Amino acid sequence: MEKMALLGDEAVALGAVHGGVSVAYGYPGTPSTEIIEYIQRFHQQRPLAVWCTNEKTAYEEALGASYVGRRALVTMKHVGLNVAADPFINSALLNIRGGLVVVVADDPGMHSSQNEQDSRFYADFAKILCLEPSNQQEAYDMTRDAFDLSERFQIPVMVRITTRLAHSRSGVNPSPPKAENPLLSQVDPSGWALLPAFARKQYAQLLSKQKGLQTFTEQSPYNRLSFPGKGDPSSIPFGVITAGIGKNYYLENLDSLGKELPHLHIGAYPLPVEKIRKLAASVNRILVIEEGMPFIETCLRGVLPHGIQISGKLDQTLPLAGELEPDLVRKALGLQPREGVPLDSSFPLPPRPPQLCQGCPHGDTYASIKNILKELPEAVITSDIGCYALGAVPPLAIPETIVCMGASVSMAVGAAEAGKKHTVAVIGDSTFLHSGITPLIDAVARNVPITVVILDNGTVAMTGGQETILPTGNLPALVRGLGVDPAHVITIEAHRRYEKENAEILRKEIQYPGVSVVIAVRECLETARKKKSQKEIVE
Repeated sequence: MEKMALLGDEAVALGAVHGGVSVAYGYPGTPSTEIIEYIQRFHQQRPLAVWCTNEKTAYEEALGASYVGRRALVTMKHVGLNVAADPFINSALLNIRGGLVVVVADDPGMHSSQNEQDSRFYADFAKILCLEPSNQQEAYDMTRDAFDLSERFQIPVMVRITTRLAHSRSGVNPSPPKAENPLLSQVDPSGWALLPAFARKQYAQLLSKQKGLQTFTEQSPYNRLSFPGKGDPSSIPFGVITAGIGKNYYLENLDSLGKELPHLHIGAYPLPVEKIRKLAASVNRILVIEEGMPFIETCLRGVLPHGIQISGKLDQTLPLAGELEPDLVRKALGLQPREGVPLDSSFPLPPRPPQLCQGCPHGDTYASIKNILKELPEAVITSDIGCYALGAVPPLAIPETIVCMGASVSMAVGAAEAGKKHTVAVIGDSTFLHSGITPLIDAVARNVPITVVILDNGTVAMTGGQETILPTGNLPALVRGLGVDPAHVITIEAHRRYEKENAEILRKEIQYPGVSVVIAVRECLETARKKKSQKEIVE
């Protein structure tokens, strides 16, 4: 097969397709979104690749496919794994039938996320294998291998990537595709019912697998230990452990270093303890270069004998927060900064903070809300994760809280029940379906005086315009079905020409002493442009 130039996300997707995956599930979230999109674009029939309501449902649907013998892929960003944590942790106790691979894209530097959590901790907590590619070729190879490993050990396998790998492009040499697993004609339910009596046995079985997992990672080609071929061992200043794309930044500086160092690269977890100890036996200090949190560095303190100095993020040799990059690693290696062209301080670059698109329907809805805040200065405005979160920054500066998916509704309930009058939750249509329905049920059950403003632009806009699960126009029926009084389920057109009328509707609903829902409808400008351009191409 010919070499292909692929994004890291695309390499993962192609690795899954060539690995015999039958179904792929996910919820859009940067930097993981392109994985499902690539499979959808190039494989219309099989494998099936679909967006789900949230990461939990995606994971559970993948479990169902695995149960009947098919290979299944589930994708999400790091905070999405929090949503899927319940089935994810429990699935480690199941007797996995078809290979089950979860690809999690972490976001060091928080380019499009609310935290920097590191998914390797989840894999370690669940006691499963985790593979971490350092380049696009490994992203392809590891995803292929992950399905085989999942079936070999009968556990889910995690592939952990980060933003810089997910969204950079490089050459990949594909291998011949594997066939799909056959659908099991007779399904064996043993090991799939986690009642306490059964789960205790399954947990004991998971613990018994750990020795095999450890043996695999010690022998894995993804964990490579190398020593300098020549030279005086006493002249070696320290050893290096790299993980993921940290290896690339280390190799980029190797010529400047002028010598080889004892080097262990880790691409498969659990940690290869014996290789780590072998490295430590040859040096007095180890520098750990890993993307994300200091996972390896923390673990080393329980592996290495006293007297070995460990450097990395915990001692500030490398920054504890943010992405790695070559110059940071260069400094950690003891090298002088590279010479560059200094910026002219007399012409500073102007800041370019993110903002809503000009003419965005969310901005028009916020304009109506801003109108009534003058009369209700004590109002609390909670918001959520999505494009509309940008309304929290100037010039709008309206939402006061942004925590996680669905929290706008839940926090509005809490604020209202604590005694605050005029609480308003602002949430997008896709986010409402993801996590906003259940807290709205709480509000209805207790008749909490809140107003939920659902911004229905018909798409998952912030991640590139994916289709929402429920088409525009169906939300009112859903909300009424949850028990909200039909007289207080109101649809408005999110347009500036209706700003005064919409403000009056919102004013009345905010002052209503019960649950009210206002659905502001207008298509996202970007998806409207895409549809128009696609139509012009067809014509």
